Amino acid sequence: MIKDTFNRVHDYLRISLTDNCNLRCFYCMPEEDYHFTPASRLMQVDEIEAIARIFVSEGIKKIRLTGGEPLVRKDARTIIERLSTLPVALTMTTNGTRLHEFADTLEAANIRSLNISLDTLQSDKFHLLTRRNQFDLIMNNIRLMMSRGFNVKVNVVVMKGINETEINDFIAWTKDEPVHVRFIEFMPFSGNHWKSDKVFTWHEILEKISSSYAPEPLTGDLHDTAKKYQIPGHKGTFAVISTMSAPFCNGCNRIRLTADGKIKNCLFSSDETDLLTPFRNGEQILPLIHQNILSKKKELGGQFTADFSHLHAEEIANRSMITIGG
Repeated sequence: MIKDTFNRVHDYLRISLTDNCNLRCFYCMPEEDYHFTPASRLMQVDEIEAIARIFVSEGIKKIRLTGGEPLVRKDARTIIERLSTLPVALTMTTNGTRLHEFADTLEAANIRSLNISLDTLQSDKFHLLTRRNQFDLIMNNIRLMMSRGFNVKVNVVVMKGINETEINDFIAWTKDEPVHVRFIEFMPFSGNHWKSDKVFTWHEILEKISSSYAPEPLTGDLHDTAKKYQIPGHKGTFAVISTMSAPFCNGCNRIRLTADGKIKNCLFSSDETDLLTPFRNGEQILPLIHQNILSKKKELGGQFTADFSHLHAEEIANRSMITIGG
């Protein structure tokens, strides 16, 4: 069992397969000409499987594969197949651009739930946000996966002045299709141009939705990052991930493993522990895992609080989002 000093049991591991991506969302990637981590410094297939098995032996029950974009990695199919043999719930976060190529693989690996990032329902705005013309492909792939019975959650990073006017368009989408939309408050990372006045909060999101709908809260559990709701009569649901205005750290059960083999005990932790180098040297990494989790702060990496109005992003010691893993 992996437990921190606040008695939080950690049984959910997020593994980033790569910091590479075929989109260029500004809030995730610092710039267009980003220098990706060389392949030799990334965890290799055997290393990912072996390290994952160590975590599973300590009580990990769920593994989420992330990136960058996990499906741009050349050996992604092999990694998925290997990890599917572990006794865990295997899931993935993706930008959706390559799902049509991997649908059979994901199904065979018993991956039944996908988080797909999509911040706008307007193709021209999508091109502006991502610097790529892939909107129609992603929408087609979302519907493809839903038609194949996958539980699809669409992650929408809400940014004031950019896409908050589309919130009710996303809600309207849930009426006739079983899509689960998750609105995410804009979070600060290295190089993502975060400012406090760009955050559209949980309460503002609910206020916007309530102007046209009558949302009803759904029952959650201790480890939920999302506050869940449904509009009566709608096939889908929506939720809000209120990291900035109403953190959910008390029930945190998540561990992050970066593509270069560093363990982070919080999305906002300034410290991380290298597991890959000692693993390659034949050293025991289990003590390093427990030491890292025991150093976990009570909330938000110990770097800020829910009163973010005076927070300056450059004061936070962290990586860019793409190098942490979505």
